[in-house]
Amino acid sequence: MGLTLYFLRHGQTALSRQDTFSGSGSDPELTPEGLQMAQAFADAYHSKSWTAIYASDSRRAIETAGPLHERLGLPVEVRPGLGEIAYGEWDGLSKEEVKRLYQEDYEKWLSDPFWHAPTGGETAEAIVQRVLKVTDEIRKKFEDGNVLIVSHKATIRIILCELLAIDIGRFRYRLDCPVGSVSVVEFKEQGPLLRSLAHLCHLSEALRNLPGT
Repeated sequence: MGLTLYFLRHGQTALSRQDTFSGSGSDPELTPEGLQMAQAFADAYHSKSWTAIYASDSRRAIETAGPLHERLGLPVEVRPGLGEIAYGEWDGLSKEEVKRLYQEDYEKWLSDPFWHAPTGGETAEAIVQRVLKVTDEIRKKFEDGNVLIVSHKATIRIILCELLAIDIGRFRYRLDCPVGSVSVVEFKEQGPLLRSLAHLCHLSEALRNLPGT
């Protein structure tokens, strides 16, 4: 059968709705619509044979994992290594504000976030190292089965690039990851195989078309 990882981005928050930088330095809760997204995932996917549930230590990730946890009784294994990128001084700011206040750092980050960090924040290289520790832990523990990982926009895109041998410095321009979406990677003999990217079919049309990112 093999091991399959389901990377679920948390549901909508007020900051994702506003398209504001929201990293490890902020901890917003889900909006009512975000809670609906979490419930919709559990409703659509509860019948799968789940082996484990992992989530970052942020409130929005744990809340998103909640409905499936309650439905199945599986514990949520919290791992800080799955947290969102540290945006440092940019946390809570809009793109326009960051461009105005930190133009040089912002331009460097846009050109190659693998080597350049947000002001006072974290590089994509650092994120790869901490997330790989978690995925390696999971792969050592489970040879097969379905494992849910509830994480964040930048973090999911970065680890997908690492697993699929995509230039991590281009993660913002190669992979989409809207709120409530799920991407599926199956580990085969030949290596990781992307089964699904940014899948949203478990959400209603209204939830899929909400403003924000």
